[in-house]
Amino acid sequence: MGSFTFVLHSHLPYVIAHGKWPHGMDWLNEASAETYIPLLNVLTELVEEGYSPKLTIGISPVLCEQLADESFKQEFSSYLEIKTIAAENDIQEFTKHQSKLLLQLAHRWKDYYAKIKSDFETKYGRDIIRQFKKLQEDGHIEIITCAATHGYLPLLSQDTSVQAQIKQAVSSYTQFFEKPPRGIWLPECAYRPRYKWSPPVKNNMRKKNYLRKGIEEFLSENSIDYFIIDSALLKGGKAIGVYMDRFDALKTLWGQFEKEYTPREEEIDKTPREVYLVGTEGKKPVAIFTRDPDTGLQVWSGEWGYPGDGNYLDFHKKRFPGGHRYWKITSAKSDLADKWEYFPEDAQKKIPENASHFKGLIKSLLTEYHKKTKKKGIVCAPYDAELFGHWWFEGTQFLKLVLKYISEDPEIELTTCSDFLGDAKPTHVISIPEGSWGEGGYHYIWLNEWTQWTWKHIYEDETRMQKLVQEFGQTKDENLIKILKQLARELLLLQASDWQFLISTWSARDYAELRLSEHHQNFVRLAEMAEKYGRGEWMDPGEWAFLGDVEARDNLFKDVNYKWFGKLEFPPR
Repeated sequence: MGSFTFVLHSHLPYVIAHGKWPHGMDWLNEASAETYIPLLNVLTELVEEGYSPKLTIGISPVLCEQLADESFKQEFSSYLEIKTIAAENDIQEFTKHQSKLLLQLAHRWKDYYAKIKSDFETKYGRDIIRQFKKLQEDGHIEIITCAATHGYLPLLSQDTSVQAQIKQAVSSYTQFFEKPPRGIWLPECAYRPRYKWSPPVKNNMRKKNYLRKGIEEFLSENSIDYFIIDSALLKGGKAIGVYMDRFDALKTLWGQFEKEYTPREEEIDKTPREVYLVGTEGKKPVAIFTRDPDTGLQVWSGEWGYPGDGNYLDFHKKRFPGGHRYWKITSAKSDLADKWEYFPEDAQKKIPENASHFKGLIKSLLTEYHKKTKKKGIVCAPYDAELFGHWWFEGTQFLKLVLKYISEDPEIELTTCSDFLGDAKPTHVISIPEGSWGEGGYHYIWLNEWTQWTWKHIYEDETRMQKLVQEFGQTKDENLIKILKQLARELLLLQASDWQFLISTWSARDYAELRLSEHHQNFVRLAEMAEKYGRGEWMDPGEWAFLGDVEARDNLFKDVNYKWFGKLEFPPR
């Protein structure tokens, strides 16, 4: 009757050597303990029970780099030990006060972190990436990539930056998984087609507007077969315009795009049940899978989606100093003072109920499409991986049951995106507008009155990098090469969309502003070094010490190629 695939997107910004708590390494530790290892456990259990989960999972290159880093592995083991000790301290406290339920929960936390530590160190040999790789090699999952540092591609001012983000992604994926990626999760599902573009914020660039390549062109050039979009883009971008009146920069950007965008005439009604193609003449088109809105709301909505059920563990209320959670959501309107104690047994009863409902929803969507068209469709359900386990503690168990229930239904086929694409062989080429899966369907979260200053720095550094590579890119001098490679790393880190997201949502605003400013300042100082050294001027010895410090701190992407920032491999015609 039809197919289903979960698409999970795993990503965290580069935090190694950039703080610990409340912002920094503990983000990576928490996500690993609450999502990545529990997800591996669920997938491994399914395989051992005779099921093939056929999950599609994106792991961003910058996350791969961190999970493979020895400093993370050491830090993570220490973190798990600390969490176990914190639970033991809670046990002593609750024993003293005869808090029976809290005491039981504290024992559960102790057992939970002890098991995660055992799984990490013994079962998976301290190598999370290797275990995901094995599941892919055995045909149980598909791993896709993402832009190198999760750069917000539509707003980058230079096509060479988009090129570098994609090429580094392909290179990194190939190193970790020993094969090239077939699919990509565009950061924030953000897409921009080909048109004459100009920067939406003031900067030192001289060009008023210039032809930009569509994002899909970079994917096609790098042999990437598909990406995922939000349903609003498939249906013509109806959500665009919600925040236009609030930000002049958004009005400017949309005004430019609207003048250039001419949709192709389409003979078919577009639906998330089908896979379509987007492309530019003369290049192989790229397939698009569309986020299903019905299944999306059922999980994303905190108000009436599954994770908002009052029986589930509350994310926000924590007991200090240990940080363990002992309370349930209770209700959507409950503040922290009104949360009731968590009963794991009640939560466990809700998981199969929710999983069964979700599976029923998938089947009804596929049945409706099949009755109407006599064709087999697909329900593509993309989510941030960290939603399961980290934000919604019981979420990984929900995933397991959904995958199990679907596997047992002969009318629904579990599939990966690549497997479905191979069977579907799409032929309909369509146009889609600019946008993202963010609030309002456009760039609002990443471009607004709070973040405009960040783009000014990014644009200045992009153009400066391009000039530096054009001037010094052919050098054979090892010292100059070291400077240029670190410049490329700092620019990639500067471009991470996480900084604007954290600023706009106020979730870690100070940290994000500090990180973005730090990478910009590093870039500027290194650029001055490159110019002086490259032109034969005297260098203060302290500058070389600075380079060594930055290399040690931001040492991801050993194979980074600064030449990607110099000129396009395939200029637009």
